[in-house]
This record gives sequence, C-alpha cells and structure tokens, in this order.
Amino acid sequence: MTLQNTRLGIWLMVLTTFIFAVQDGISRHLAGEYNVLMVVMIRYWFFAAFVMSIAARKAGGLRAAAATRQPLMQGFRAVLLVAEICVMIFGFTLLGLVESHAVFACYPLLIAALSGPVLGESVGWRRWVAIGVGFIGVIIILKPGIGVFQPQAIVPFIAALMFALYGLLTRYVARLDSAATSFFWTGTVGSVAMTAVGMWYWEPMTRPDWIWMGALCITGAAGHYTLIKCYEVAEASAVQPFAYLQLLFASTIGIVVFSEAIRLNVALGSALIVAAGLFTLWRQRQAT
Repeated sequence: MTLQNTRLGIWLMVLTTFIFAVQDGISRHLAGEYNVLMVVMIRYWFFAAFVMSIAARKAGGLRAAAATRQPLMQGFRAVLLVAEICVMIFGFTLLGLVESHAVFACYPLLIAALSGPVLGESVGWRRWVAIGVGFIGVIIILKPGIGVFQPQAIVPFIAALMFALYGLLTRYVARLDSAATSFFWTGTVGSVAMTAVGMWYWEPMTRPDWIWMGALCITGAAGHYTLIKCYEVAEASAVQPFAYLQLLFASTIGIVVFSEAIRLNVALGSALIVAAGLFTLWRQRQAT
C-alpha cells in the first residue's frame, strides 16, 4: 500500500466521519419530531435500494451478493445493526449528540475486550490496561453517585456494546463471506426487519421534514460509499484512528446547532476514552 493511497484513505475516513456526524444531527432533529422507528425505517428503505443497486452492477448480480453459507449469522448481524441505530438515535433525544457520542466512543475498547471470547483472539495486558482506562473515562462521563447518575446515560453505552458485537460478528462472517455479501445482507435484511416494526408507527411528516429525511437517506448512502472506498485504498489499521473525529464533528454540531454544552467531566472522560482507544489500535497494528 503506497503512502499516496494511505493518505487518500485517511482523507476518505475524515470525510466519512463528517458525513456520519451530519447524519446523526439530522437523525436527532427528526427523532425529536417523529417516532424513531419510523425514521430509521425510511432511512433503511433508501439504504436497501442503494445496496441492491451496487450489487446488481457487480459480476453475478444480486444472486452472487446474497450467496452465503451462514445466513443465520448474517441475518442476526443485520438486525443487530438496525437495532443499534434505533438505540443510538433514541440516545440522541435523551442526552444530545455530545454526551451520546462521548460514551459511544468506547466501542473500539469493547471490541478489544470481547475479541477474546467471541473470536478467540489474544488480548495482552497492555490492551487490558487501555480498556480499563477507557472505562474509567466512561464512568467519569456518567458521574455515578447518589442523586447524580442519569439512567438514560446507559442508552448510548448499550448502543456501543451492540455496535461492538456487530463489528466482531462482521469479522467472524468475513472468514467465509466477502465484504460485498455482508454489505448486501446488512441493507436488505435490516430493511425488512425495520419495516416489520416501523410500519406500525407511521406518522405524517411536514414538507420541510421530508426534505430532511431525504438528506438523511443521502448522507447514509454517501457515508457508506466513502467508507467502502476508504477501505479499498488503505489498510483499516492505518485509517481507523481517524474514526474518532466523528466525536469531534458530532459534538460541534451538537453545540452549534442544538445549543448543547460540553461539561468538564464529559471532556475529561472523552479524552481518556480516545487516548485508550488510539493506544489499543496502535497495539493491534503492532501485533499484525
């Protein structure tokens, strides 16, 4: 992999995190006005159409993209991701973008902690120390104490746990299936599952919010497209540290657009989580 390609991959990851942060801001607005399940359902209709259009243009078409020897695992992955998205957006409505993303940033540490029991990978003591430091950061953000702890702060942590498990299962199915197959199942099965649930919560939307919904669908597809291109031109270990920029971008949107504030404990906890996550990613790169 050349330096030029790695640099391009880094810029694509930066662009991806910005697009996803904008998507989160739009999701927060729409979920504050309409049922979360309906919002995610409509978003997934567009996502499924995007996934199928990509698959149709490749060799073998839809049949080749759908071919898998582990349909139950692929289906579970897809449902897990769409459920995680619903939980995270619900967290936006409870805590806002700043605090939700501050807690959610711990998901790489959860992946490292669960990679042993789920994938059988070895986790050294240095990574365990980093995981411990990261969770101290989470505790600082949550501020547990009598009369202080907010139960709703657990919501983005649950979303992080779900996303970590999704990431590990994605690595698991990659042993037999291509990335294109996993992407196809993620979009199509997720859309079917979300429609089965979200159709019962349909609400009429105003014309301006339909425009926002269109922007949500476009940013969702664009973010996935740039992420795919990112991993095509650069190694994941080289670009993954820059995924933390989503915390910065989302927090900026939360402050500027939604008038949120960054409390001192959130800033300190976020710094610990990001530092621990970057160290974990560095150790993973050293081991490979």
